[in-house]
Order: sequence, then structure tokens, then C-alpha cells
Amino acid sequence: MRYRARTTTEFFADYINQSYNEYYQSCITYAQTFEDKNNIELQFIDASGRIVASSHGSWSGTSPTTTDIAAAIKNRSIEKFAGENPATGERILAVSSPMIYSNGEVIGVLRYVTSTAIMDIQIAYVAMYSMLALLVVLGVVLFSSNYYIHTILNPLSEIIDKAKRIAGGSYGIQIQTQFDDEIGELADTINELSIKINQNEKMQTEFISSLSHELRTPLTAITGWSETLLSSDDISADTRRGMKIIHREAGRLTEMVLELLDFTRIQDGRMTLNIELADIRAEFEDTIYMYGSRLAQDDIVLSYEDTDDDIPEISCDPKRLRQVFLNILDNAAKHGSEGKRIDTSIRCNGDSILIQIRDYGTGIPVDELPLVKKKFYKGSSKARGSGIGLAVCDEIVQMHGGSLTLENAENGGTLVTIEIPAIQ
Repeated sequence: MRYRARTTTEFFADYINQSYNEYYQSCITYAQTFEDKNNIELQFIDASGRIVASSHGSWSGTSPTTTDIAAAIKNRSIEKFAGENPATGERILAVSSPMIYSNGEVIGVLRYVTSTAIMDIQIAYVAMYSMLALLVVLGVVLFSSNYYIHTILNPLSEIIDKAKRIAGGSYGIQIQTQFDDEIGELADTINELSIKINQNEKMQTEFISSLSHELRTPLTAITGWSETLLSSDDISADTRRGMKIIHREAGRLTEMVLELLDFTRIQDGRMTLNIELADIRAEFEDTIYMYGSRLAQDDIVLSYEDTDDDIPEISCDPKRLRQVFLNILDNAAKHGSEGKRIDTSIRCNGDSILIQIRDYGTGIPVDELPLVKKKFYKGSSKARGSGIGLAVCDEIVQMHGGSLTLENAENGGTLVTIEIPAIQ
């Protein structure tokens, strides 16, 4: 109403500058023809505070007592009042704008008055419509959310779950497609990728298996003939030295071939255990004794911490477990040889048997720790090998219901822990 009062006052400026009679007559005419009289009362008030003309008519000659009128005359500015009308007790909102004559004299006030009850009703309507609009919006949001969950999130969750399983090695699994949109297209793409990966994996496994079998025969011949020649006294020192290298490298290749064969058995699900009741402590100690003499040739001390724990016999495959022990010891010798020391121990830990092997090398980079047991992973290590020895060991230990963990030991080196249930 403040803006309306200002513009109406400006409209009457011409009448004010002509004559008082023309001014008052214009006020009466304008008040009588005021179009918005149902919502707002228009009042023209003289300098003494009396109503000269009103769009409601009945108020002519009376003197409103709200503070906005006197303030407008005194301050020569637009003033407002919000509160209770002293005459009626009704809550009103009033805006008064001074009417200034050409000589600078304030000859009256143009005043707009409205009941806040009307405004309260309007506000209530606005609030009600706003609430209805909000409920509609919430309904749309809930519907959209439900639609989003059932048509996007749930299918995506299944796709993510299947993708993780594929990434974890479960090649060949398929995602059930329910839609013909982009989600369905994504599922079809992943299904096709899974099939191709599975096919490639099978081809790789078959190739490795075939190659490993083909390599065993010539390696056996090389190993045998190198041993025969080394036993002869009729070869020169240089030849003998060369034959030792051939014999050692043939042995290393044979071990790699055996690892590859075990790996293909694991991939095809053909890895089996020959379970029998065995003394795991005796198996571990025999391995330490056998491997200790080999390490001594490289000036590596292999220590064994004896314990008084009563370690029970367990149902296991002693040959496969000895394979695990040898592989871990061999890794410790390769990667921690600069430490010139390997510590081993076996003890009971509740319902489990705990076997630990620790070297004093440089350890494993922290970012490589989660990856060292993955197939073909060699990381930053410069040691020679197939990169599948630990993967095979981990699988064998898991088949016994146990776990194999690697961590960096305090003060350097790597600690390998093998935990196998004492009760099978």
C-alpha cells in the first residue's frame, strides 16, 4: 500500500496546485469511484486530522486517532500504522501520505486502510494452497523415489554386485536383464564381457596346463643328464660350473611348472586334498630341517622356536601343507635374503594352530600388501618366480579351513602367519 499511496498522492498534485475547492471536490469524486473499496478504504484527511472524503462514506467528519496521520503531517513523509484501531478495536493496517500544496504547506493526508482480518484470510488461503502444493510435491517425490528405487537403484545394485563378483574371479556369471533401457543395455554389456572373460580364462588355463605338461618331459631330461654329468670326473672345472647352473635353473623351472599345474587345477576346481590324520608339528619341523641346510649354503640362518604346547594331530593333507611351508620359506629366502635370518615358530592359539615365518628383509610396500596373494602378481619385487606361488598356498590353506596373512613386521621384514583349525 505504501507504493499505492505514493502514486495516488502524485496523481493529486495537479489538483492541489490549482485550488482548495478543486482539490476537495476531486477527493470526494475519487473516493466515491474508488474501485477497490471492498478490500481497502481510501480516506482523504485534512490538516486538522478530520476525514474529508472516504470510499466508505460513513466516516466523513470523524478524526482517526492512529499515529500514522500526525506523523505524515509532521514528517512530511509516508507513514504506516499496524495494530488495533482505537475506535473499533479492529486490527488494521494503515498507510498515510502527506498532500503538500504548491507553497509547501501540508493541507491533508491521503490514507489507505485495510483490515488485517482480510489479510489473515488471504494468508490462510495462501498457506492452505501452499500446503496442498507441498503435499502434491511430496507425493510426486515419493512416487519418483519409489520408481527410482525399483527401476534404477535395485537393478544397479544387482549389476554392481555381479560386477564385483566378476572382478573377484567369478567369471561367466550372468545378470538377469529386466529392462530395455540403458540399464538393460549395461547389463547385457557386462554379461557379454563376463562370457568373454570366462572364455579367455579357460583358454589361458588350458594353455598353461598344456604348456606345463609339455615342459615337464624336457626338464626331467635336463635335470637327469645334468646330474649324470656332474657325477662324472671327466669334465673340466668350467664345464662343471656350467652344469651346476643348468641343474639349478632346471630345478627352478621344474618348481615353476609344478606351481602352474597346481594353479590350473585350482582354476578348474580339480585341486583335491588327500586327507589323513597327521602330526603337523612334525611336518613343519621336517621342512625346517630339510630347508635349513639349503639356506646355510647362502649364509642364511634358519631358526626354529620350540614350544611346550601340546599340538594335536589334525586331519589334513600333509604333502600339501609341506608344499605351503616350503614355498613360504623359499619366498622368505628370496625376498629377505639381505637380512641373513629367518625365524619360524609353531604353537597353539585357542582352537587353532599358528605357524609363523618371518624374514628380516625390506618388507612389502604398504600399497602392495592387499595384492601379494593374487595370481601372477609380482609387484616391485625383482626376485624371480611365477607370481602364483602365494596364490596356490593361500588356496591350499583355505581348503584346510584356515587363513594365510602377510604383514610387515616390526623393525623390518615380512611376517607370514598360517592359521589352521585344530579341530577339523
